[in-house]
Amino acid sequence: MRIEHVEIGNFRKLQRVRVDLAEKTTVFVGANNSGKTSAMVALRHFLVGRTDFSINDFTLSNWPKLDALGQQWESPKAGEEDLKFDWDTVLPHLDVWLNVPMDDLHYVQKILPTLDLTGTLIGVRLRYEPKDVVAFKAEYLKAKLAAAAVMSANASAGGATHGAGGSGTDSFALWPRSLMDFLSIKLRSVFEIRAYLLDPAQLTAPKDGIAAPQALPSGSEPIEGDPLRNIIRIDEISAQRGFGFSVASARGEDDQDEGRMRGGRKLSSQLRHYYTQHLDPFDQPEPKDLEALQALHGAQRAFGKRLEDGFAAALKELEQIGYPGVTDPKLTITTNIKPVDGLNHASAVQYVVPTHQSAGGGFLHCLPEDSNGLGYQNLVSIIFALMSFRDKWMRVGKAAKTVKEGEDLIPPLHLVLIEEPEAHLHAQVQQVFIRQAYDVLRKHDKLKASKDLSTQLVVSTHSSHLAHEAEFSSLRYFRRLPVKAEDGSVPISSVVNLSETFGNEDETGRFVKRYLKATHCDLFFADGAVLVEGPAERILVPHFVRSRDQYEFLRRCYVTWLEIGGSHAHRLKSLIEHLGLNTLVITDLDAKDVSGKSVPPARGASLKTRNETLKTWVPKVEALDTLLDVKEPDLAISDGSGYGIRVAFQQPIQAAFKSTAAVELLANTFEDALLYENLESFKTLDGSGLMDRLKKSITDATDAADLSSKVAADLAKGGKAEFAMELLYGSTIDSMTVPAYIDKGLLWLAAQLQRKEDDVLGKGPVAVLMKAESAANSAVADPEAA
Repeated sequence: MRIEHVEIGNFRKLQRVRVDLAEKTTVFVGANNSGKTSAMVALRHFLVGRTDFSINDFTLSNWPKLDALGQQWESPKAGEEDLKFDWDTVLPHLDVWLNVPMDDLHYVQKILPTLDLTGTLIGVRLRYEPKDVVAFKAEYLKAKLAAAAVMSANASAGGATHGAGGSGTDSFALWPRSLMDFLSIKLRSVFEIRAYLLDPAQLTAPKDGIAAPQALPSGSEPIEGDPLRNIIRIDEISAQRGFGFSVASARGEDDQDEGRMRGGRKLSSQLRHYYTQHLDPFDQPEPKDLEALQALHGAQRAFGKRLEDGFAAALKELEQIGYPGVTDPKLTITTNIKPVDGLNHASAVQYVVPTHQSAGGGFLHCLPEDSNGLGYQNLVSIIFALMSFRDKWMRVGKAAKTVKEGEDLIPPLHLVLIEEPEAHLHAQVQQVFIRQAYDVLRKHDKLKASKDLSTQLVVSTHSSHLAHEAEFSSLRYFRRLPVKAEDGSVPISSVVNLSETFGNEDETGRFVKRYLKATHCDLFFADGAVLVEGPAERILVPHFVRSRDQYEFLRRCYVTWLEIGGSHAHRLKSLIEHLGLNTLVITDLDAKDVSGKSVPPARGASLKTRNETLKTWVPKVEALDTLLDVKEPDLAISDGSGYGIRVAFQQPIQAAFKSTAAVELLANTFEDALLYENLESFKTLDGSGLMDRLKKSITDATDAADLSSKVAADLAKGGKAEFAMELLYGSTIDSMTVPAYIDKGLLWLAAQLQRKEDDVLGKGPVAVLMKAESAANSAVADPEAA
């Protein structure tokens, strides 16, 4: 048995999303404020802390609907008494869809939608709803009338309150100003989680990342109690805001006080808790505990005798003092030794310090746990927590004898939630963690080959290192969507199952997965991406962005740079489109003749491009003459969901080279484009290798065609990375002109990211901004017309 997927509705910015859970480990990735934490909190609130809700968990765009309901209750109009409010559209809910094999049906008897179950999923909706709508309405109106009475009495007495009587949002009013204001204080007393059965026949797939949860039939009756209690055991490690971890309550951690703790705990504290759960010999002793109990008894007697002898003189002197009004008080000393006391001190857990031992068998140096690095402490703490979760689920040791009534069977599914484990873990440790975490949860004799007992691990992260080490099929990408052009709309998110990005496995899918494994890219956490052709662009273009004022907005954004080459950039097309990521592809013209040989670009020679990105992605043109004259708007494609993709390649350059009039220079790569736009600067540069060859070619060339031929020969001999490093080392790079095709591309990306920021902030409808962007493109293409 396992959770196939969950659907979250009306919870924070997750208005309608489906999150598919992998069979073993699922990793939530996405840019900041994309909804990863909201998804983890939804799982926690509905499955663990069922009373932890606040009004901030309601999607903000639903607040006006609830406030309108309150106003309707306050001032009902004729004919509106019978109008029923559609609670389905505003109430936070979590739909859990279980994949249950036929052999496990006995676990889910109470939630079977039909006795004739043949391979369909079983769904349960957990909805946060009013306990009693009539009582809820009455309590709200009572509070509202009480506030109105106080205000009226104050006005009758001639009292005045600053701001009273105004109609604006700043005018004074007593609580509750509105229904949501009422719920800000009374929510937990009038709302609760109830469970409902769902119909598998009405389960529909998401469209464009937006789920379509089914509506509950009118008159649906909730299931009594918590239907998942004996089916799923849930444990949780919350975000690491400090050292240690916090564990779940309810169906997770057995100790309720421990469960409510959200701060950190030292490892020694974890060990003490593990001891009391599984090892304490005083708790329902077994034959194997007798030896330890006898040893403790002997130690207690010997220590007690020593205390009695040692305190004898002092106690006798105390007895001679007497105490008025009390008949002969006497003191005695007894001992009560418990083994857990041995863990109840700062040095209960120690680390052995590696020490050079010339003769062997020497003294070992030990330090207390807080003397070690936070990264190592945190890793040990998290792994030990996972071991503890597993052993409680499997009822290891004494835990087997503390089973509550009605919980005789071990739940068949163990769901473990870990939020941002990367805190205090350096990159290598993060990778170790994600590789080992699931194996730790399964390291038990009953779990190794078990098909009846399943474990699912869900991890949310901001770490590109952790995402890099996880399987591509386990990644779930949370994508920020722009605000709809509707009053009251707020930013929401969708979720992309990256295992479905490439459909069935093919060469492209294998390439991308292997490429992402080979590079520590942070594509899944970025605001935008720049794909570059080679090492020179990867070194120099980010420097241009850092050192030029016109790219100031790009420096504010989280932009990831990927060196992938023009022959492979197009392979990322499907991934980029699924992520909805604004992307600039800086690539090369790569001219070739009819035989396929690489040649310098020239007009009217029936040349074509070798670049697959230009041929198959943007602008989908192969003829070189057409590419040289392509219009600015044709270099980009915009998607209605709020992102764009643009290509930047070498365009004709007008420069004076050994002639009084400007001539057209056609670049084929980044290096010669940089050279052609900075001929005077390159004449004065000193360097070796490619730098020296290019300088000599400028001096020796007789005209533009000769220069193009010589530069192509220079570049063919290699040394591009060395060339870029020499430029970066010198100071001339800061005064050079950025190649025009790159400059326009970077400005386009900045405009896209600015537009997306405005969309998220709700500053303007997408359509209006797209129109403005189109006008800007036209101005770039034809400055005189602008």
